[in-house]
Amino acid sequence: MRILAVSDEENNTLWGAQVRELTRGTDLIISCGDLRREYLEYLLTMINAPLLYVYGNHDTTGPEGGLCIDGKICVFCGVKFLGLGGCMRYRDSANMYTEAEMRRRLRRLRLSLWLKGGIDVLVTHAPAKGWGDLEDIAHSGFETFGGIMTQYRPKLMLHGHVHMSYGRIKREYVHTSGTRIMNVCGYKIVDI
Repeated sequence: MRILAVSDEENNTLWGAQVRELTRGTDLIISCGDLRREYLEYLLTMINAPLLYVYGNHDTTGPEGGLCIDGKICVFCGVKFLGLGGCMRYRDSANMYTEAEMRRRLRRLRLSLWLKGGIDVLVTHAPAKGWGDLEDIAHSGFETFGGIMTQYRPKLMLHGHVHMSYGRIKREYVHTSGTRIMNVCGYKIVDI
């Protein structure tokens, strides 16, 4: 399965006519949040592939035609996706959570996770604590995500939130569970 994963920063390459050539063979678009709905709707139309998304900390509405998987498990072509959007709470706003709130969100999904036999891909906005996050509270990751990877061992975790322009940001890690972690700020084409 070929995935176009996007997050946080619109890319001029994807706005142009070359988007179809660049994304040829894409089976699914995944948004890890903080992109304008017009941009996502454009991608949805031009690429002609389904769109799954989670909310970023700046999102208020989702794109028309996309499927919000924030707080849900979705199966697409036999691949199980778990979506948990938002970031660490650094002010009073929607789509921001404390660590305890994120753990509660996950607890609500435990039965579904068990019934589905785990997940293949974890889709988040924020990174996991210690795996591509930063030291400031706004860009700190969630320990809960590390626990998900340890317990369910998904093949892949996709996230955004930590922009490449913030400095020397590493785009990929391999978690101790074996999960491949990818920061998809801008865009990334991923084969699984």
